Amino acid sequence: MSDPAPEAEVAKGPRPRNAASLVLVRQRPGGPEVLMGRRPRKSRFAPDVFVFPGGGVEPGDYLAATARPLGPACAKATGATPRLAHALAAAALRETEEETGVVLPADHGALTLIARAITPVRSPIRFHARFFLGDAETAIGDHADSAELTDLAFRRIDETTKLPLMDVTQAVLAALAEPRSPFLYSYRNGRPHWRVLG
Repeated sequence: MSDPAPEAEVAKGPRPRNAASLVLVRQRPGGPEVLMGRRPRKSRFAPDVFVFPGGGVEPGDYLAATARPLGPACAKATGATPRLAHALAAAALRETEEETGVVLPADHGALTLIARAITPVRSPIRFHARFFLGDAETAIGDHADSAELTDLAFRRIDETTKLPLMDVTQAVLAALAEPRSPFLYSYRNGRPHWRVLG
């Protein structure tokens, strides 16, 4: 089980579900690009906004094979037990393949953690999400729209501000534009709050 979410975040509402996203970045002459797609308009969670591929941890993720485990610093930053940290990384890779068609080698050691995020208590569906960074140059296959994500494309990070985005997505993109230490993004009294992960 992951470490407890901040007390104010778990005191009310359903307990956040463990989830993971993969932030796939590639370098281009015009600047770094990131793979993003639009959520369905009728989705209960984050409708009609652009996000990174990702989703909740499933039982099979705990058993997924990997060439290398997460690096110690990355695993610690997830705030999870080693078993859950493994499942989170596996979920990020699996969800990316399911939602985009893009396959990454099952090498958790190649991933780094950008951020953790906990949805606010007022959210009808709550997640404790981990955002992993992956190198798009190691990916196999072309991205394609799915039932979960449409308008899929690699977009320049400095142009993503034109898209409808969640605040946590904006925070992750800002961290890509100006690299910083992994951080926790949560809410206090309904307002966004973030702190650097030690």
